[in-house]
Order: sequence, then C-alpha cells, then structure tokens
Amino acid sequence: MSGLTDSIESIANKIRESFSAKDAAREKVLPLCRETIRHSGNAIRAIHRQEFDQAKELLKSARDRLAEVEPGISGYGELGYTGFVRDAQKEFAEASITLALVTGKPLPGPDELGIDGAAYLNGMGEAVGELRRYLLDSMRGGDLSRGEELLSAMDDIYNTLVTMDFPDAITGGLRRTTDMVRGVLERMRSDLTLAMGQKDMADKLTDFSEER
Repeated sequence: MSGLTDSIESIANKIRESFSAKDAAREKVLPLCRETIRHSGNAIRAIHRQEFDQAKELLKSARDRLAEVEPGISGYGELGYTGFVRDAQKEFAEASITLALVTGKPLPGPDELGIDGAAYLNGMGEAVGELRRYLLDSMRGGDLSRGEELLSAMDDIYNTLVTMDFPDAITGGLRRTTDMVRGVLERMRSDLTLAMGQKDMADKLTDFSEER
C-alpha cells in the first residue's frame, strides 16, 4: 500500500509543478492583458475626440503589450484561449478597426494585428457600436457627410458576421455579438434616415425663405 501511496504522491508532485508553472505564466501575462485593454479603451476615447495621432500612439502601446503575451504563455497554449487573453485581443481589434474605418484607412486583418480570428471578428462587431457613437456625435454637430459611408461599413460588417455559422466554442460567442450588431445597425439606419430627412426639410425651408 505504501508503494501505491508513493506513486500517487510522485504523480501529484509533478502535477503541482505543472500547475505552479502555468499559474506563474498566467500571473505574468494578466497585467499585460489589462494594460492592453486600458490602452485600447483610451484609444477609442481619443478617436471620438478626433485625436487620431494620440489614438495611434495608444494602439502602438497596446500592440507592444499584447506582443509580450505570446512568449509569456509559450508552452501553455490553452492559456491563449482564456477569457483575459481573448478580451485583450478583442479590445485591441475593436480600437484598431474603429480607427481604420473612421480615418478611411485600409482595414487591418487579424494576422496584421497578431490576434486570432475569433477575437478579431468579435472586435469587429464591437466596432460597429463605436461607429454608431461616432456618427451620432457627428450628427449632433450637424455633420452628415460620412453617414452613408460609415453606415455602409456597418452593414458590410454585419453581412460578414452572419456568414460565420460555427459553434460559439469556436467563434468565442460571435452569435451574441452578431445579434448586437443587427440591433445597432437597425437603430443607426433609422437615426440617419430621420436626420437626413430633417436636414433636407431644413434646406428646402432655407431655399424657400431666400427665394422670397
């Protein structure tokens, strides 16, 4: 019986060592993921203030932190699929995609951003909400010049997301994100149609007054 006890203890010790090493790797990358999320969130706030150079600098900082995560979890591949890593990648994707669309630059792909496809697609979906916020801010300022352009981009994103018919375990809960995008898109289309109608009416009234 003592031989079995020794065998179990030996196995348990090896597992403890493995868990300890994995836990140390996790503790190392957690702050990096938090900093990535913080820099990405600040980048989005800079975008809404139209401080695009500042947003680029913040995204560079986010990218640098995210680049340190992969070697930090090397040998523990399953950590790459945990919530805190996926969340950091998603937030970075959301900010990067929002900046590209708002500034009219080419859309960066997941390989260019150094993140996996599921995080990228969820970040793209979240970017639709930021585009709505950006457009609403512009509309309140009386600027409708990019309304149709950005609405079209939102529509393209939705039409892409609905084609990803895979289990949530693969897509990271993309179905829920896609449902959110549909609702945001419908509200934005309604808001823009109303704003354009009001602007057209105001322009006609102005023309009529000038003719008189």
